Amino acid sequence: MPPSHHPRRATGSRKSPLDLAGCTWLTARESAASDERGTVTLPSPSPGRPLRAGVVGIGWAGQQHMAAYAAAADVELVAIAGKEEAIRAELAATYGVSRTYADWEEMIAHGDLDVVSVAVPTFLHAPITIAALGTGAHVLCEKPIARTGAEGQAMVDAARAAGRILEITFNHRRRGDIEAIRAAVEDGTIGRPYHARAIWLRRAGIPALGSWFTNAEMSGGGPLVDLGVHVLDWTLHLMGEPRVTAVSAVTHSELGPRGLGGSGAVKHGTGSAYEVEDLATALLRLEGGGSIVLETSWASHRSTPDQFGITLYGTDGGADLSVVDYAPSGELTIYTGDGEMSLDTPVVAPPGRGHAAVVETFLSHVADPSSWPTHDGSIGLSRARIVDACYASAAAGREVALGPELEIIGGRP
Repeated sequence: MPPSHHPRRATGSRKSPLDLAGCTWLTARESAASDERGTVTLPSPSPGRPLRAGVVGIGWAGQQHMAAYAAAADVELVAIAGKEEAIRAELAATYGVSRTYADWEEMIAHGDLDVVSVAVPTFLHAPITIAALGTGAHVLCEKPIARTGAEGQAMVDAARAAGRILEITFNHRRRGDIEAIRAAVEDGTIGRPYHARAIWLRRAGIPALGSWFTNAEMSGGGPLVDLGVHVLDWTLHLMGEPRVTAVSAVTHSELGPRGLGGSGAVKHGTGSAYEVEDLATALLRLEGGGSIVLETSWASHRSTPDQFGITLYGTDGGADLSVVDYAPSGELTIYTGDGEMSLDTPVVAPPGRGHAAVVETFLSHVADPSSWPTHDGSIGLSRARIVDACYASAAAGREVALGPELEIIGGRP
């Protein structure tokens, strides 16, 4: 199979995410995915009592949410769910959590949570989010929103039906260096952004060979859906959320299938071969004539182990950011000039607050019911639909055009 046509995922009918739960660290039952809920009207938290928060997922990301809830005023972290009993107990002691669960369904079914964070493997995002929204909880879900735009749409529909917030965690836009570029755009220093080259490239950074990450059915794809959604998010955010009108993409799978480029131990193997891409590149055409070139990899022969960043071109200036090996602050330069004199300004930005800032913003939205309809997961859904289009373009070997809702015009190639 030519590299550019490497499949995103297994062909044929998609299994329910819950059919795959035996390969993961959380249990689940079929009913959580198939339950269809109509509009529900549930009471807001009683005045004077703290919001009750729960977190599904006890890995690194889940722990970031726990720490943020524990530090927030008027929030009580009352429940966490995850398979490893020893880790659950340690985290419960650290954050004063009264209830811990091996089964996320049991936690959600308790029905008393005001806010729920979802920080688990991607194929479980939709069932957990939809179940939590159905109990009247607001949901903060880790990126990507889901494996596909279709799953993401189901989550957005559930948030709208429940009249509750759904937000997706794009913590990288809350880095200090990204925020510094955003400020340079907003104050006019850069002018109107019209082109960007954005990357996240790893030399040997496949999360874990043989894990859910490299199982196409469970992950939805490789670095494009894992890292690429971050790259898409910060780039579109910096450019003012222009609509993507067409995508031309190529994917490759060269190192992963040969057992190369892995990082990290496999805690819960799937027994499947390497099934996703290990490098992807795309050209995105934007409404108004702008453009983005995106490149992302888990494994590639290059100099730096891990590098992400953006070069942004504007009508009055530009910005170049490079972050190597997850440095808290990257190397950032703002470029300006009038054609006769150029000025390069290095910027030392503070690290930013990442997940803590995301959780605080989420809680501020929860506290303002008038804002609920505008926070329904649509941003995360837009990123998923663009990723869908990238995979469709790579499979077809041609550019695909996108409609007003980022749907592929003419259907999937």
